[in-house]
Order: sequence, then structure tokens, then C-alpha cells
Amino acid sequence: MTEETPGFDEKPEGPSDATNPEDAAQGAGPADKAGPGPAPSGEELVEVGLQAQLDQAQAALSERTADLQRLQAEYQNYRRRVERDRATVKEIAIANLLSEILPTLDDIGRARDHGELVGGFKSVAESLETVVAKMGLQQFGKEGEPFDPLVHEALMHSYAPDVTETTCVQILQPGYRIGERTIRPARVAVAEPQPGAQGSKADEASDEEGGGPEEG
Repeated sequence: MTEETPGFDEKPEGPSDATNPEDAAQGAGPADKAGPGPAPSGEELVEVGLQAQLDQAQAALSERTADLQRLQAEYQNYRRRVERDRATVKEIAIANLLSEILPTLDDIGRARDHGELVGGFKSVAESLETVVAKMGLQQFGKEGEPFDPLVHEALMHSYAPDVTETTCVQILQPGYRIGERTIRPARVAVAEPQPGAQGSKADEASDEEGGGPEEG
């Protein structure tokens, strides 16, 4: 008979490498228990999508608002330019029209100076002056005002001891303007200070300050 070797069917008494699932579960640490978070729900996904669409819509709205403001500013600038150009064209047209009437106004002025503006001619002349005044025509040029080459045209020149600067001493033909636009300068006779008059006055003033001339 063959003798069976004892111990082959018996389990070893020492610790085994095999681990019991329950023991492994009990011995696992928190890191082993922590797994991936819960998946977002359908409502959360919808909310995220709506928020993204809202952000896009707000960005598009801001861009369109900026475009609208820019277009509005450009339109306002264009409108102001058109109005300014229209006013300029209107002023030029009126100036050209009134320039043709100035000789008639000069005749009316001469007739008034000579006492010939009477009767029906006077009524017509005053009506014409009223109309051109409503159109913005203004007459300028007065005796005694300083000479300004921008609005005066000197036709005669002389010297006078009683003036301290170049002065309009006679209005030969009045000037006319519309607003700031001069249609015709005033044609005047001017007088300048007498040569040496300023020096004499300066000498007199210095003598008075110094106590008068010294006696020899």
C-alpha cells in the first residue's frame, strides 16, 4: 500500500496573500472610497447652455448698440454739415442779389441827402429799404471811426492835427454787410495825424514832467 503524505490537503496555518473582499472593504482608506462626482443632470446642462447663449446675445447687443451710436453720431455730423452748407449757399445767393440792388440804394441815399426823396418816390424807396433790411442787409460806415482796411476802402487821404490815428473823416459811399460777410466796403476819406504832431506833443509832455525848459 502507498502511504499518503500528510499535509497536502490541509490549509496552511500562516497568513495568506488572498484577501477577503469584506476585509478589503473595511480596510480601505478614504482615498480608496472616493470616486468620480455625480454626473450633471439634464436641467443643469440646459441651464449652462442657456447661460452661454445669453452671454453671446449680450455681447452681440453691446456690439450692435455701439454701431448704432456711431451711426447716429455720423448722421448728426452730416446733418449739421448739410444745414451749415445750406445756410452758406442761401447767404451767398442773397448777397449776390443784394449786390445788384446797391446802386439803387446809393441813388436813394443821394436823393435823401439832396432833399429829393419826396412823394411816391419816398414811399417806394422806404419800402425797398425795409425789404432789404429784412433780408439781413446792414449799412455801416460813420465819420470819426478808426480806419479799418478790412471794411473800409480809402479813396482820399489827408493830414489833420486833431486826430491821433488814421480816421475816417468822410463817408463817400456807405458799406454793406450781411451778418459777418461784407458785400461792399465803405469808401471813405481818411486823415492821418499831422507829421511831427506826435513828436511835438511828446516833447511838450516831457517838458511839463521835467519842470519846463531851462532858462539861459
